[in-house]
Amino acid sequence: MKQDLSNAVFRNRFIVPESVLDRNGHVNNVVYVQWMQDVAIRHADSADGTRIVQALGATWVVRSHNIEYLVPAFAGDEVVALTWVVDFRRARSRRRYRFIREHDNALLARGETEWVFVDAASGRPRTIPPEVARVFPLPADGFEP
Repeated sequence: MKQDLSNAVFRNRFIVPESVLDRNGHVNNVVYVQWMQDVAIRHADSADGTRIVQALGATWVVRSHNIEYLVPAFAGDEVVALTWVVDFRRARSRRRYRFIREHDNALLARGETEWVFVDAASGRPRTIPPEVARVFPLPADGFEP
């Protein structure tokens, strides 16, 4: 039986601006980390997760980022950023990312972030409630878009 991932994988298309290029003429490595955060927030917003988390008096903070750069991207490239949540573990959640250049389907970079669910007032970790986990369907183990 094929898994319906229409709500699990979030896609965001954008054009690479010249302002993110480094001295080598391609996208600066740190920009990908910003893109990871940006697409995660867009995914949460689109799934109503941001509103739910704020209503609970909580927020997400990054514990770690891991990224592998595979092929350079350049100004004017159309990029598709993909992201999905891999798991929920008590107060932590892992999210994966893929950045693909549209015209040749080149995988530019792949990454993963470990997020921690915290109380917004105290900054202390909190158990991720079911109403938060419910808005992010999880693909099967080993899923690759």
